[in-house]
Amino acid sequence: MPFEFKLPDVGEGLTEGELLAWLVQPGEQVKEGQPLARIETDKAIVDIPAPRDGIVLQLKFSPGNIIHVGEVFVVLGEPGEEPVPAPQVGVGVVGVLEEAPPEPATAAPRQVLATPVVRKLAKDLGVDLATIAGSGPEGRILETDVRQAAAQEAAAPAPPAAAAVPAPPVGEAAAPPSAPVPEAPPAARKVKKYDFYGYIEHVPFRGLRKAMAKNVSRSHQTAVMVTATDEADITQLMALKAKIRALPQAQGVHLTILPFLIRAAVAALQKHPYLNAVLDEEADEIILKKYYNIGIATDTPAGLMVPVIKNAGDKTILELAREIQTLAAKARDRSIDLADLQGGSFTITNYGAIRGILGTPIMNYPEVAILGVGRSQALPRVQDGQIIIRQILPLSLSFDHRVVDGGQAARFLQEFIAYLEEPALLLAG
Repeated sequence: MPFEFKLPDVGEGLTEGELLAWLVQPGEQVKEGQPLARIETDKAIVDIPAPRDGIVLQLKFSPGNIIHVGEVFVVLGEPGEEPVPAPQVGVGVVGVLEEAPPEPATAAPRQVLATPVVRKLAKDLGVDLATIAGSGPEGRILETDVRQAAAQEAAAPAPPAAAAVPAPPVGEAAAPPSAPVPEAPPAARKVKKYDFYGYIEHVPFRGLRKAMAKNVSRSHQTAVMVTATDEADITQLMALKAKIRALPQAQGVHLTILPFLIRAAVAALQKHPYLNAVLDEEADEIILKKYYNIGIATDTPAGLMVPVIKNAGDKTILELAREIQTLAAKARDRSIDLADLQGGSFTITNYGAIRGILGTPIMNYPEVAILGVGRSQALPRVQDGQIIIRQILPLSLSFDHRVVDGGQAARFLQEFIAYLEEPALLLAG
């Protein structure tokens, strides 16, 4: 009997994913646990394993389709059952749009490959997709193809206007027209918003970027966010890092100041637990977390991702550096495991890596604090009445004022800065 396999919930809060590729074909024998398809969620790229042994009878979607959790996307059967051809479907940003069956004709019509977005654009611009040769893979029609066809139609000379028929003399009946007068073409075609502003590109707002937008919007709308700023003198820290960098380099690990920042943050959070918390509004409780899972905001081509260093306080500087490097690489190529993007309790964002100085970072909901780290600079400072040059690191701490008071935030920053300015304490644990 055919078994309809529905897309499972592959991660906390995920509701849909984009099918990147099928890893099996109809008629293929598969084993339980064998990857069937590669799905891009709003956090990572995951392989969906077969729930049982069987024969692949039907693949319900095409690469590029959006599949919702709970939708049947592959049908498995027993040996001897015949595969079913996959239906022709269009790519949709909110689901699957089945193509209408072709009209009866003496010859098979050419299959039109185009997403619903492109089809709607063609309809708005009055372009017949059947007349366009697509420039995309396998002849898929792209937005640029539709716009080029619309521009060519607009530039074509208009047909000559019909001659005016003179009115008959009074008392005489009008002669019947020799031919019907053609209907006037529409005055203008409907175009999308912003199309009048010049050359533009329509980028689907979905996946990782849409998830990030929802998360920061929720944080901004829910929390009462305040940002406190300060600076740390990391002259000694930079000297210490230079002394010990040979050991990580010998093991293929690039040592930055981020492992030191994580160790300092954990030490400060242990003394100021309200910054390592979550507000449970339904239960009217503040949950103080006794574990220290530090999220590291990472810039990737697909958008912002936050890999989480679990139990960061139990790891050495070298272990932290290695894990940061590994998780950052996986985040950028979208091979990171979903478990490595969940369970954070506090986040650090190092925008100084791309020359930012100060900012107002938005908390990673439902966390109640995030530390922004700017670009360190050699700046003049006064010490013992003398002007000296020190390496200064700007800091921005955003926190939820419903949970964290200004005094708590300021004391956390001072504790954090104290560890950075006495870095030997970080090595001592």
